[in-house]
Amino acid sequence: MSEGSAVAVGGWSKRAFDIVFSVVAILAFLVPMIYIAVALKVFSRGPIFFGHERVGLNGETFRCLKFRTMVVDADERLKALLASDADVAAEFAESRKIKNDPRIVPYVGSFLRKLSLDELPQFFNVLAGDMSVVGPRPVTEEEIRDYYGYKHAYLKARPGITGLWQISGRNGIDYSERVSLDKEYVSKWNFSRDISIILRTAAVVCLDRNGR
Repeated sequence: MSEGSAVAVGGWSKRAFDIVFSVVAILAFLVPMIYIAVALKVFSRGPIFFGHERVGLNGETFRCLKFRTMVVDADERLKALLASDADVAAEFAESRKIKNDPRIVPYVGSFLRKLSLDELPQFFNVLAGDMSVVGPRPVTEEEIRDYYGYKHAYLKARPGITGLWQISGRNGIDYSERVSLDKEYVSKWNFSRDISIILRTAAVVCLDRNGR
């Protein structure tokens, strides 16, 4: 999809920080990740991890890892729900999310999403060079085609585990604002801003109840 490659925003200094930060995070959260894996096997059939295809630097696609927080037939349930409820269909078209989502794994799924613990496996994506600790929100090729465009600044950066969208309201902002935030992040990137976003993300996860 890309027309040649380019060095990611932040260059090697950002990449070096990503490697060190992700190694520390994996070691720090190793035990909680084991507990999460066990809980998912207890409360839901199916795999522990979910890999969804996302667009990264220079338009290259990769498998973005998460702990699976939806039931195994989530796609079928979504199609049926959107076909039967016009209000839900409109909500999903605007935000790509659904309040009180019936596809969420009972007991475990909402908890993991509320605290963003489902995204812990993405530190392995960071180590692999597919993602960054801070960056634009990971999106699908469909979203690039329909909302961003193939010349958008998004393609100049590795998608982030967190970013401006995470500290700016998450579900409280509409899709066009998310696209604008991604462009702003790339065009105004600096290392101190990344540190600020990480610190503010920690505060959002601990204190905010907006969730996903």
